[in-house]
Amino acid sequence: MNRVINDPDQVTEESLLGVLAAHPDLLARTDHPRVLRRADKGATPRVGIVTGGGSGHEPAFLGYVGPGLCDAVAIGEVFASPTAKSFHAAFQQADQGLGVACLYGNYAGDNMNVKMAVKLAAKDGLRVETVVANDDVASASAEEAQHRRGVAGEILMWKAGGARAAEGADLDAVIGAARKTIENTRSIGIGLSACTIPANGKPNFTIEPGTMEVGIGHHGEHGIAVLPVAPAREMAGIMLEKILADLEYGGENVAVLVSGLGATPLMELYLLYGHVDEMLRARNITPTHRFVGNYFTSLEMMGVSLTVTRLDGELDRLLRAPARSIGLTVAGE
Repeated sequence: MNRVINDPDQVTEESLLGVLAAHPDLLARTDHPRVLRRADKGATPRVGIVTGGGSGHEPAFLGYVGPGLCDAVAIGEVFASPTAKSFHAAFQQADQGLGVACLYGNYAGDNMNVKMAVKLAAKDGLRVETVVANDDVASASAEEAQHRRGVAGEILMWKAGGARAAEGADLDAVIGAARKTIENTRSIGIGLSACTIPANGKPNFTIEPGTMEVGIGHHGEHGIAVLPVAPAREMAGIMLEKILADLEYGGENVAVLVSGLGATPLMELYLLYGHVDEMLRARNITPTHRFVGNYFTSLEMMGVSLTVTRLDGELDRLLRAPARSIGLTVAGE
């Protein structure tokens, strides 16, 4: 296993040390070793935004802590949920007296630990409300959307929720903006190679050479089809077909996010985005917010995910609002 690591069991801890050393203007340590907060809490109290998840998806999740985004993050082991105590500590760090919005992905461990953390916070007198992202169309049918995974659509949820909080909105309004974002967001991924958790030392799933897995999860969860590797244009068509069939899009503006899964060259991500853009415009759908890069990865997995968010005036405004973090910076207008 050729990796840039020391002890496979200390990858998360040592990575956090590097993150803090590289970005002291954005992130600060706390009394909890698996919780980071915004370095600058800002002058005006506002609703706190918290997220959290397993390591190995960088820049998610800690990469979206900063002005206009999240205020604190709970960090788990590689591909593992943060503990309930971590989420609870993150709530305490983010609280400025106006309540906390916890915006996270739909995974069993995260659901269990967030629920326990919310109960702990309630004993402190702290109100925490949640929105659970479930944007992955491949992980369950539309009729069972509550079982779908949260994937890269979480980034746009954090952006909208963080912007609404920065506007001075109350907790209910912040939760409403985050929920609206996810309700109008659909995602799907294609995996081209497996990845290896450092502590395991071997791939935790298999993608045979010459094949691609449509609908693969960020931890290697099975997708909906294994097909021969197709040209980028066909990949774009396959993903868009699944997304557009799940939510009525047409005649409106959208946000599009194309994320690499860790090992995909940026050149190839832009190549695929070009096809996505062309196909959307052919359907009278205009991408007015466009994000291409490594936003939500899976260690060194080769592959790509596509996220499309249907916009109204409010969501367009919130996505245009200024934000600054490791993973996403928006200058604002």
